[in-house]
Formats: sequence, structure tokens, C-alpha cells
Amino acid sequence: MIKTKLIVEGMSCTNCALGIRKQLEKIGFENVDVDFASGDVVFDCPEQLKPEQANDKINSMGYHIKEQNISAPAIGFSFSLINQFYVSLVFTLPLIISMFLPFHLFHNPYFQLALCVPVYAIGLRHFGRSAYHSMLSGVPNMDVLITLGSSAAFFYSLTGTLFNLGHDYQFYETSASIITIILLGNVLEHVSVKKTTSALDGLMRLKNTKAKRIIGKTIEEVDASKLMKGDIILVNTGDHIPVDGVLIWGNGSADESIITGESFAVEKYTGDKVTGGTILLSGSIKMNAEAVGNDTILSSIIEMVRKAKEEKPAFQHLADKVSMIFVPVVVSISLLTFIVSYFAFPISLTDSILRAIAVLVIACPCAMGLAIPTAVMVGVGHAARKGILIKGGVTLEKFSKINTIAFDKTGTLTTGKFKIKQIDVLGNYDLSYIQGLILSIEKHSSHPLAKSISSELKGASLIELTDLMEDKGFGMKAKDLEGNEIRLGSYRYAGKGFENVAYDLFLLVDDLPAAGILIADELRPEAFEVVKELKHLGVNSLILSGDNEAKVVNIAKAAGIKEFYAALLPQQKLEKINVLGAQKNVAMVGDGVNDAPSLTAAEIGVSFGNASPIAIESADIVLLGNHLQLINKALHISRLTLQTMKQNLFWAFIYNIAAIPLAAFGYLNPMVAAVSMALSDVIVVGNSLRLYRKKI
Repeated sequence: MIKTKLIVEGMSCTNCALGIRKQLEKIGFENVDVDFASGDVVFDCPEQLKPEQANDKINSMGYHIKEQNISAPAIGFSFSLINQFYVSLVFTLPLIISMFLPFHLFHNPYFQLALCVPVYAIGLRHFGRSAYHSMLSGVPNMDVLITLGSSAAFFYSLTGTLFNLGHDYQFYETSASIITIILLGNVLEHVSVKKTTSALDGLMRLKNTKAKRIIGKTIEEVDASKLMKGDIILVNTGDHIPVDGVLIWGNGSADESIITGESFAVEKYTGDKVTGGTILLSGSIKMNAEAVGNDTILSSIIEMVRKAKEEKPAFQHLADKVSMIFVPVVVSISLLTFIVSYFAFPISLTDSILRAIAVLVIACPCAMGLAIPTAVMVGVGHAARKGILIKGGVTLEKFSKINTIAFDKTGTLTTGKFKIKQIDVLGNYDLSYIQGLILSIEKHSSHPLAKSISSELKGASLIELTDLMEDKGFGMKAKDLEGNEIRLGSYRYAGKGFENVAYDLFLLVDDLPAAGILIADELRPEAFEVVKELKHLGVNSLILSGDNEAKVVNIAKAAGIKEFYAALLPQQKLEKINVLGAQKNVAMVGDGVNDAPSLTAAEIGVSFGNASPIAIESADIVLLGNHLQLINKALHISRLTLQTMKQNLFWAFIYNIAAIPLAAFGYLNPMVAAVSMALSDVIVVGNSLRLYRKKI
């Protein structure tokens, strides 16, 4: 099964996307996701099918597969959306002017026909082709309404011209203005929607940077995409760091705000890790490339933000269902409007047709299609700018409703930067040997405690070990070259008789105690305020920890948390999450391998950017800045985004509910209806963009 992505031009509403999805699924493609706002079409291609079959089907439906090489220079005149609008505008303006000025030529029906034909041809090319194929697919889109409305006005006027029926049959300006105004709406919509994806576009630009690669005594400038693992790269003041790596020469300060959301510079010295996409503010460094291409942190962020569009919130499914039946219902209302107006009331044929056309034009469901995806993209993009990765619209919606947050203790509520208070040798060993043994086994663990211990003992001499294995929630074990079994872990790993011993960790050799270790940890400085603010937001906080009860009690008191559970194994944490989840909407915050099952089982899993890879993979929200305060910001953004979704849908539904009767009763002519419809799309997108200006 091959994951394939296409960029499609020409989609103008939710129904366009539904039509493409339906046709691709009919062929046999699976997990088809189509986003008309961005033009992304993503699907799984079974072995018996080829991606080219999807290309052919989409092209046959009147849409266009965009070339992937967006940096290639344009050749000649491109008949793009904006160019179609300009051409239409040139021919439409004289038709509109004729309504106000008494120039005889402007009122000549054949002159008006000549002006209208190019505009109508553009309308058929842009809207008609899409309308035709959407009808074939069984999911009529908004282009059906535009095509019917503009065609009715054009052919009504053409009949009057050919049969010389007089001024009352000249409505070429109506046909042309509908097409031109809707094209303008599409242009404004396109520009506005591009702004909602600006976070992703900005990240893509950071990825497509240049790099100074050092080869021997020469320096060559290459695209970052061509760098290989192990390349030596020179980065000077003001340059973007092209890929992830380690600083091997020099020092400087880096702006890592794009990754962490923090505005202050971070000092970098030899041996420190540097991240692709960040900026070297001062200094000059040489770095060794460790992660390139799609393996960099920046690439992971881009992929997470991109995938945010694929999962649709419940509100989006509602809008999709309404859009599917909306076009047939509107066409029926339009026909009914004409029949009732002309046959049941003393209304002229002209006015009856204009009312029916106004109903068709005013009712286009674009705003409903834009309501959710634009809000999701702005919300996810806004969060990404603050160092918060939110994996999808569903996550935004779920997190906004969270009322309970369960925190792991070590490395989550606490700093995770442990200090070794004391190492007591309990057997016939040298302290230096014990320190080397501890470092040799802990350097293979991703647990925050192990990382801190390894950092403190980095000067100790390593001892060769084999059969290294981590028992989640217990500790590490291995064998030395003489075959002795080495175990390092809590009292649970040490076995019976160690429960009440004061040490935090025990080192055992062949089940005999070799050393006891006392560890100091401290509460994160922001933890108390975070818990306090969460309570103010109606969210209860609790602790789920594998640590002993005495330590959990101390941290809970310092953080202002009343509910806590200590000495839990990973399976017990999972069981507790399941019990809590049956009664409340629970989010789990953790950073260790042992937290992964609970992060997955919780309604929403939250982890940190420096957490273990499995914890990041299991989480729905990743806090790149590694600050607890980002949890509160993520909650604010989620709630504001959900509120924006509701506002957008309310506007879209109410607009159509109110506008259709006004058009049916003759209070809106087709041109005003076209302007109103175009403005409704811009208003919905504009409301989504307001999220960028919200103070978090």
C-alpha cells in the first residue's frame, strides 16, 4: 500500500472534495482524504492500482493536478484564477456601466452579447466543467448553482436578442457579473486560505535553505535537501542552520523560537546539539550533520502540521453531510420559487427568473465548507508558532473539552534534572568501579532519571556490558564479560527486603546489593502556577507516578495537587487512566517509555519535545518548548479554535437560512446575491484568521 499525495487545483467547495473522494474510492483507492481549501488529495494506493489512475480520473472530472516543482519559472501567459478574473472584469464593467449611463452603444443587445460571451465562456470553463463532472459523480457541487444561474440569465437574454423582444430581456450584465463576482470571491478566498496555511508555508521555506558544506579545504554551497549524514557544515552569523546535528567547532547563540516557541537566544558550545530551521544569531560554527532530509525535527513538525488537516472534527462531518444534500435542495427551491412566482402571483416572467437565479447564487455552500478547515489550520498553525504541535483537528476538539489532567511526576512536574546526593558502596567494590558500572548501564536508557545520572557520571570509566535490557517501570539489567547479572532500579527491582530502605536506586550484582543511590529532584518552577490556572479553567489535576509515596506526597503538596497515586507500574497507570476515562475527559502528560501506554489510552496524550521517541509518537500533543505553561496555552488555543468553528458554522448556516427566503421573495437581485455569497466566504475565513490576533 503506497501513500500518495496530489495537489489539485480547481476545487471550490466541500462538494468538489466529496466528489473526488467518491470517485477515487469507486476505483479502489483507500483512506482517501480531500481538502478543497488547500488542494491536498491524500490516499493509499493498493498494489493492483497505479497513482496515475487517480491523476487521470481527477483530470477527467475537470480539475487539474498541479506540478510539484513550484519553483520552476512560469513560461508565457498563465490563465490562472486571477487572470480569469481580470479578463472577466474587463468585459463585465461596460455591461454594469450600461445600467447607469445612457450611451446608445452600451445598450445595443448585440454589443452586450459580444461582451458577455467571453465572460460566459470563462464561466463554463471554470465552473461548468466542474459542475458537469460533479453531476456525473453523484455529488453536485456549488459550481452547479453558479452554472445554472449564469446560464439561465445568458440564454434568457440571448432569446430576447435573437427574437428582438426588447430591453426587458437584456440581462447579460447579470450573467457576466455573477461569474466575475464569484471569481473575485474565489480569488479572495484563495488568498485568505493561503494565510491560514502560512505556518506550514513558513516551515517549508525554512526547510528549503542553502548550506555551506566543507569538503577538504573547500566550501561549496548546496541545497539543504542534498546534505548527507556525516557532512561537515559551516554556519555563520545570520544563517539558518540547515539540518540537525552536533556542534564540533566554535560557539554562538541560536534563535530556536521556531522549534521551542521561546524568544530568547540559546548559547551553543562544542558538543551541543543544533536543530535545522533555527537561526545562528551570533558566532561561527562547524557542525556534523546527524539527521537530514525527512529525519530532521523540522521535517517532523511539517508532517505533523500537514497531517492536522487529515483528521476531521465532528463539526466537519456535520458540514460535509449538509453540503451533500444542499445543492439538490437549493435547485429544488429555485425551481419552486420560479413556479410559485410566475404561476401563483402576478409576477412577470423576467422577475420570476431573476428570483430563481438569485436563490441559486446566494445559496452556494462555500462558507460551510470553509468553516472548519480554516479554523483548524489557523489553530494548529498558531499553536506551532508557540512551540506546540497538535496532531489534527480531532485533537483540538477533544482537548478543548478536557476536564482532568493526569501528570506523571518524574520529568513532567519535576525538572527531570536529577542530582546524585550520595552513592553508598554496599559490597566489596571501589567507588570508581561502581560509578563506571552505573554509567555503563544507564547510558542505554531514555528515562529522564537515567539521562541525568549519565550526565553527572560522564567522567567515569565505561565497563563493557552485554544483554542490555530495560524492564519498563522497574529498571535496567545487563551482564558483564564474566557473566555476572547486573541490575539497577528501584526497590521493586531489588526484591523483598528493600521496601523500607532509604535509597532511591539499588545496584545489584548477581542479586546481591552492590550500591545504594540517593537522588534529589525538584519541582518545576512554573508547576504551581500551571496547576492553579488549570483549576481556574475548570480542569482538575492529579498525579500518576511510579515513584514511592513519600516523594509523590512532597511534589503534590508543592504543586498544589490534592489527588495523587504513587508506586504505580505502567500497567497500573494504564488501568487508572481507563477508570478515570470512564467518568471524565482525561488528558495524560508524560515523557517516559513507561508512559506510552497511558498516553495512548487517555482521551489526549501530551508529551514534551525532549521526551522518549515512543512517548512523542504516542502523544497527540507535543510541547516542543518543554515548559508546562505550554499545556495551558494549548488548552486556550483549543478552546478558542472550537469557539471559532462554532461561530463559522453558525454564520454559514444562518446566512443561507436567512438569504434564501430574501432571494425567493425578490429582495435580492442576482448581482447583490453574488456579492453577498462571495463576502460570506471571506467573512468565515476572516473570522478564522482572528485566531492569530488572540492573546494567549
